[in-house]
Amino acid sequence: MKKILLTGCNGFVGRHVVKELTKAGYDVVGLDIGDSKHPDLCGISNFSYIKGSFGDVVCLETLLAGSQFDTVFHFAWRGSAGPERADEKIQLGNALETAGLLRVAVKHGVKRFVMAGSIMEFEVNQVTYEQGSKPGLAYIYGSGKSIAHEICKPIANALGVDLVWGYITNAYGVGEIAPRFLNTTLRKIKNRERTEFTSATQNYDFIYVEDVAMAFRLLGEKGLANKGYMIGSGEAAPLKSFIVRMFETVCPERKPVFGDIPYTGCNTPIEVFSIKEIQRDCDFVPKVSFEEGIRRTYAWINSTES
Repeated sequence: MKKILLTGCNGFVGRHVVKELTKAGYDVVGLDIGDSKHPDLCGISNFSYIKGSFGDVVCLETLLAGSQFDTVFHFAWRGSAGPERADEKIQLGNALETAGLLRVAVKHGVKRFVMAGSIMEFEVNQVTYEQGSKPGLAYIYGSGKSIAHEICKPIANALGVDLVWGYITNAYGVGEIAPRFLNTTLRKIKNRERTEFTSATQNYDFIYVEDVAMAFRLLGEKGLANKGYMIGSGEAAPLKSFIVRMFETVCPERKPVFGDIPYTGCNTPIEVFSIKEIQRDCDFVPKVSFEEGIRRTYAWINSTES
């Protein structure tokens, strides 16, 4: 990698990947729909920011023409959290626009395309075809990611570009404001609100955002074309165990109660969460333990929210 275009640079994971790549010495141009770059990205000399959408072909043509990018990292994705996860038009649009970005990038000389996928791609396939299952609307987000993968892989092979896919399990950490599970629960703990859980027997994994960023840098450097890599802690377990450890870390005097909410999803087999492929091909070793990541995140929430 020499010169990198990274979409969604203002997002939670995207901006951490920018910091990881620039720290490693790469020149990065970030594309995002915000009027200006995120404060976390200010003062980075080998980073520049451009306002624009990855679905805007005119913008992409102008940006890529003559810019000599050799690698694209694609993190931009509308509706990655919140109610838009359940909007099929938005999620299908994301998939089609990802394919469009891939085609325009290759047209202008990009040789490597690194995509932020999701563990939900596996969950969607399982819950869709399992007889009698009742998937919730949030699975539409995972369907969008899966469709993007299914479209982009043959396009990449036809056009001769290396497509490397990273399946993020569940990223969390300092700076996350979206209503995802861990941060929502930590905020409820902080505010002494009632916490309700399913029986939480389904398998899960969580990985601190700095480790996610390191994983994507390694995928850009060493990941093999036509492969998808699970990005996780390597310590997947039933969700209940993570919830118990979270409470023990930040409020040991309080005990979580399980079974108050029915669960209508699926239980992904534990072997799906294996990170052996990224360990073998890319020498990836997570650095931040779950307890340390929770401590950092909870301290940040307490310092920034009254």
